Amino acid sequence: MLSKISIALIVLISLALTKSLNAQDAPQDYINAHNEARGEVGVGPMTWDDNVAAYARNYAEQRRGDCKLQHSQGGPYGENIVAGGSGDFSGTNAVKLWVSEKTFYNHGSNTCAAGKQCGHYTQVVWRNSVRLGCAKVRCNSGGVFITCNYDPPGNYRNQKPY
Repeated sequence: MLSKISIALIVLISLALTKSLNAQDAPQDYINAHNEARGEVGVGPMTWDDNVAAYARNYAEQRRGDCKLQHSQGGPYGENIVAGGSGDFSGTNAVKLWVSEKTFYNHGSNTCAAGKQCGHYTQVVWRNSVRLGCAKVRCNSGGVFITCNYDPPGNYRNQKPY
């Protein structure tokens, strides 16, 4: 039979684990993941912007029904999106996925490796993008849709991100 102390310890550990799993979707978690990648290339930090986040939330809600990997149209911000997978996929994991494209980006020629994508990465580290807002929804299918928006937008042709 478990003692009261053992039960209390189990409850505390469970709460800590639940909090740490949920914490990967908090605004500061998105900011930290972005700023870590930006710091690696000498780009200044981003800050969370509630207006940009409201735009992200609004668009994410529109994708809840179909979880379709489709960018918003005509918005004023830069945008990275990811969709699908399990409901456990976190915002921090989304940023790490985008940043993993760094291996395909050649800063000297400002190009991506043939047949590869690197635009998600370059948006994360775009020097002039300084305000961030992100959102995550669990789709009706059980997957997730995550979007981060950037103000001002980046990824302009013939311009390097940093």
